[in-house]
Amino acid sequence: MEKLIAGMAIGAALGALIVANSNKTRTLVRRGQEELKEKVDAYIDEKLATMGGARETAEDGSASKKK
Repeated sequence: MEKLIAGMAIGAALGALIVANSNKTRTLVRRGQEELKEKVDAYIDEKLATMGGARETAEDGSASKKK
């Protein structure tokens, strides 16, 4: 069991070193992060627009009831 844990730790450390020293991998990770941020921003904007539309509809409904 100890050998397994030690092997996993050494493998993780070597993997981290390979990733840290690889420009292609770093570029790929950065690009993935940027794409994820763009998708999250678009999703948040969509939800805010939906919520804003719901508020406007509710406000329009209450305004027509007051007339």
